[in-house]
Amino acid sequence: MSFPTFTAKTTATEVAETFAEQIKGKTVLVTGTSINGLGFATARAFAKYAGLVVITGRSSSKLKESEEALQAEFPQANVRPLVLDLASRASVRKAAAEVNAYAEPLHILINNAIAPIGPFVLNEDNLESQFSLDHVSPFLFTKLLAPKLLASTTPNFVPRVIFVSSAGHLRVPGLDWDVLAHPDPAKHDAAVAYCQAKVANVLAAKELTKRSNGKIQSFSLHPGTIATGENPVTVESLIAIGIYTADGKPNLEAPVGWKSRDEGAATTVAAAIDPRLEGKGGAYLVDSVIADDQVSAFASDSANATRLWDLTEELIGEKFTF
Repeated sequence: MSFPTFTAKTTATEVAETFAEQIKGKTVLVTGTSINGLGFATARAFAKYAGLVVITGRSSSKLKESEEALQAEFPQANVRPLVLDLASRASVRKAAAEVNAYAEPLHILINNAIAPIGPFVLNEDNLESQFSLDHVSPFLFTKLLAPKLLASTTPNFVPRVIFVSSAGHLRVPGLDWDVLAHPDPAKHDAAVAYCQAKVANVLAAKELTKRSNGKIQSFSLHPGTIATGENPVTVESLIAIGIYTADGKPNLEAPVGWKSRDEGAATTVAAAIDPRLEGKGGAYLVDSVIADDQVSAFASDSANATRLWDLTEELIGEKFTF
């Protein structure tokens, strides 16, 4: 069977339509699905065809808003809300236990939620909040759901885990290992913290595929640059690096390839379901196709992936076994 070649303008809706047969009957869990974000656009693309779409958010009211919007557009869709606050390990464990109790299998996990770019915050686990919410909590959530993911394996399907990263990972030389383990407000730079978390996402996808011996295919990706109504502190950081103008609007002259939310979610949907990616776990996607040539040297180094995995296990105090 031949499928179309995707481009920067391909939408998530189009990708899902292309692979409607592959999506049919699948359970897809997407973290961070507030109505103006990429996660919602991702869930929306899957909702029309999937067996079950699980949407998550910290706030029950915002989660309800997303659920109602999906049900209004796709009355036949099977959408299930799940309260998940990635800032709290207790919430991560509670949400994972809830998913593990579902009668349905879990085929695809999309780690999409991110922390707002902002000032230094030490969270309840004594970790810097950006790194913790963008990497450590998704790592723990994935670990807790791995047995359920593996149980969905069939001769024709290998479960997938997606980490939504960013080209921002190219803006830093690598990870400051000491600061990750021992956060220091004096060394905090909001944009750098975000970019380091995105490096971690790329490395996590590589190492998850490797450690599972390919039994879980994991991918990272750059969705493109999308205006999703960020909070004021995030906008401030984006102004500082020139992606937004001084008046807090998207800088359409910045060479960053602006996309709509539907276009931005396309790469996530492709990573999650495109059968042409089978056996290529660990790859990094841009514009819905593999773009490993756009990964930084640091994030391409398997030794760094191993070191990050080991450090993350130390931080959560648990081994991730298969």
